[in-house]
Amino acid sequence: MKNLHNIPQKTYTALQKLLSEKKKIVVTTHKNPDGDAMGSALGMYLFLKKLGHDVSIVTPNEYPEFLRWLPSEKEVVKFNTNKNNANDLFQKAEIIFCLDFNNFERLSGMEKSLSDLKKIFVLIDHHPMPKIKTDMMFSVIEVSSTAELIYDVLVNINATKLIDKDIAECLFTGIMTDTGSFSYSCSRPGTFRVVTELLKFGIEIDKIHSLVYNNFSANRMKLLGYCLNNKMKIFPQYRTAYISLSSEELKKYKFKPGDDEGIVNYPLSIKGIIFSGFFIEKKDHVKISFRSKGSFPANKFSTENFQGGGHLNAAGGKSEEKFEECLNRFENLLPKYKKELNN
Repeated sequence: MKNLHNIPQKTYTALQKLLSEKKKIVVTTHKNPDGDAMGSALGMYLFLKKLGHDVSIVTPNEYPEFLRWLPSEKEVVKFNTNKNNANDLFQKAEIIFCLDFNNFERLSGMEKSLSDLKKIFVLIDHHPMPKIKTDMMFSVIEVSSTAELIYDVLVNINATKLIDKDIAECLFTGIMTDTGSFSYSCSRPGTFRVVTELLKFGIEIDKIHSLVYNNFSANRMKLLGYCLNNKMKIFPQYRTAYISLSSEELKKYKFKPGDDEGIVNYPLSIKGIIFSGFFIEKKDHVKISFRSKGSFPANKFSTENFQGGGHLNAAGGKSEEKFEECLNRFENLLPKYKKELNN
């Protein structure tokens, strides 16, 4: 499995040398961490601990409740509620691992603490067009997830002997969630080779799947039903559908981080629909998720219209417009993309 991603061997060698002596290290990831972010960060945290390093893990904010079973998650320092501690860890660190993001703008206020630091930065990520200047970069967009890429990095620095069940659970969770339980972004044989290797550590796939996908609150399930019954708009002529939730609707259903997980995918289950959007009204902006099937570029659409980006079939964006204005603009954009949507 070595050198599958055209990363120079000297980069792996440099990382191996960097980690050969004990260091103070911080592992961090993007705001609103999802399964890949937390699986990657906790997997790397546990690996570095086994190497004997002094390791801390910092997230910009809270992560979903259905990820709070992950090994060592109680060690996570949340920047938004513990800024002093997080900043102290950043200042004392010698190395900072940036996982599952490649732009400081994705750090929700934490970027001010990181962008000017004179530390060794190591980036491991699968999103296109990295915008962070780092000392070592492992950037591969073809992989299913950052968790998959981390496993390949460990292979290439001859460190798989340190993987244990806890680390394997974290990495598998990252791969599983970033592929929608292996329903997209997983056409590469390499993804399944990595999963096969992780299975050898005794992880229980059924248990992990249940902890992630069968662990929602009753309010979240009611919210999903409300979205599908009352908030989904379908445009068959553009093979598009979207769901939107206002701030008042979020309050009504006692919305918590992670309650929106996977909702953007549901419209793609409709026959003929290849493009889906999900719009959430926040205090000062509209948070947007896009998903697509086939060749329609969700990332291009998001970049051109909603200050976003991402992968071909999975992207995100935002808008500072008023909520209804944002929704109207989205609808008015669809005719411009009709040819691409109907290819």
